[in-house]
Amino acid sequence: MTTDRRTALADAAIGVLADEGMRGLTHRAVDRAADLPPGTTSAYFRTRAALLTALVRRLVELDQAELQLAGQDSPEPRDADELTDAIAALVQRRLTGDGRRRSLARYACAVESARDPELREILVPRDNAARDAVRRFLAAHTPEAAAADVESRTLTLLACVDGLVFDRLVSGGAVPREAVRGLVAGALGGEPERSRRARRQSS
Repeated sequence: MTTDRRTALADAAIGVLADEGMRGLTHRAVDRAADLPPGTTSAYFRTRAALLTALVRRLVELDQAELQLAGQDSPEPRDADELTDAIAALVQRRLTGDGRRRSLARYACAVESARDPELREILVPRDNAARDAVRRFLAAHTPEAAAADVESRTLTLLACVDGLVFDRLVSGGAVPREAVRGLVAGALGGEPERSRRARRQSS
């Protein structure tokens, strides 16, 4: 029961952070969001730092579960278009519904972690089935000269995808598929088809 209550409070805290920002994350606000008596959150997490740490751990747990499931349930991408589609689907999930709320909370925590080594350590990118699928694809399709750099290309591609999600959370709207396609092309050591056409037309 204690574990379930802690999880429920951490889930409620993620919602509070997404809706009200870091300043709105208080024990009382989490009590209200969880529909629990006043003082419940502070009984489980005595300090705000403890509450924030529990929130971040739960956020990482949810993100990892999502990425693990996505990697296990989706077929291996056979070409750049299929990898683009898989990443675009993930981006869409991160910009709508519960995924959007988790994204808002995640970026708020990322900023906070710049001043908190413990949070920064929790938020370090971890391996999962989706990341492994991207790494395998790049290893299989990257030119031989760049094969030793696959891990760096994987991390850079996924960091750029995070940047697209952040940009749309702030500015609104959807991420164009062409933007994702350009990132994939860059990770493969090429350039987007649109850029190739423009270069050919200008030559």
